[in-house]
Formats: sequence, structure tokens, C-alpha cells
Amino acid sequence: MKRTPGIVGTLIVCVLAFPAVVLAQGPTFDCGKAQGEVEKLICSDESLATLDRKLDEVYKAATAKATGKLLTQLRAEQRGWVKGRNDCWKANGQQTWITATWTVDTVKGCVEAQHRLRISELQSVWRLVPPKTVSYVCQNNPANEVVANFFETDPATIRLERGDRTVTMWLVGTASAGNYEGRNVSLVHKGNEVKVNWLNTDTGKTDELRCKAR
Repeated sequence: MKRTPGIVGTLIVCVLAFPAVVLAQGPTFDCGKAQGEVEKLICSDESLATLDRKLDEVYKAATAKATGKLLTQLRAEQRGWVKGRNDCWKANGQQTWITATWTVDTVKGCVEAQHRLRISELQSVWRLVPPKTVSYVCQNNPANEVVANFFETDPATIRLERGDRTVTMWLVGTASAGNYEGRNVSLVHKGNEVKVNWLNTDTGKTDELRCKAR
């Protein structure tokens, strides 16, 4: 009987400690102040909370590299991204496009996809992971060149450069298919070749490029 208080005391300590463990696994924002369906979903879903913490880590690493106007722009972009992510409530039973061919129809699917794309975008734009850089000659013309920076992110990303234009693309589907999609551009990567369709927003025409690695 004398041992009982010790056992009870141990149980109380464990119970009191448990909420701290749960809170440590939550998202980076205060769930007590969560607003809207998306924020409440992140607070209740461990996998989404994990993605939120990962994004916060990557975003902080990016802001550590940004200065001046670039830092101001990065912060504005992040606020815009949060607003767009919170619109994922519209994906409930509604086909929603993540890229040109990647679609989701659940709120969780949308929130997960948006986090993965934002994390990989920040990692590639700010080179938080090292790229593999390949230069390609297009249309058999050495003066017609694109440079692809391949990043091993999740999903895999390419930062494609042509002249003064640079765009981020994400791997969609299987890695063996080599299909990447971004804003106004798509690319198929096979061996030492890439095929690129890139919309020129100045002219409204799409450049179709067949390129081989130098």
C-alpha cells in the first residue's frame, strides 16, 4: 500500500508530460487561434502538421539568404502562398489543378500538394540543396541554349533558364516518364535530351524546343 502513491505520482507525471509531446508535433502556428477549414485540418492531421513544420524550416533558411528587396519580395510571396493554400477548402469534391495535369479533389490532397510544391520551390530557387546543372543546345543551334538545374527535392524540380527567363518545374507522374510542368512551360527529360514547350507571354506563341546536352 505504501507503494501506491509512488505509482500514482508517476502516472500523473506521465499524463502531465503527454500534452507537451502532442503540442511539439503540431504545426508552427497556434492551433488555438486556427481559422478556417484548412488551418483546422492541419492542426488535426499529423502528416500535414509535419509538412507545415518542414516548410517553416525551409522558409527560414531562404530568408536567411535573402536581403533587401529580395527579402521583402520573399515575405510577400509567402503571405500570398498562405492565402492560396487556405483556399484549398474549395477542393472538397471539386477537381483542382496543382499543375497542368496534376489534379486533386480533396482538401487534404490540395493542402499536401501545395506544401510539397512550396517547399521544393524554395529549396530550388534559393539553392538550399545542390543542383546538377546541364546545358542543352536546341534546334541544333549552339546559340539557342537552355540550362537546366536539376534538384533532388520532393517532388523533383528543375529550374530552367533561357535568356533572361527562368522558371521552376515539378516532376509529375513517374520519374521514368520524365515529365515536368511549371507555369507556361512543360518539359520531357529522356537521357541526354529534353523537349520543351514554353509559352512566350509577350507574343502568345509557344516555343517548341528539341534540345541535346552539350
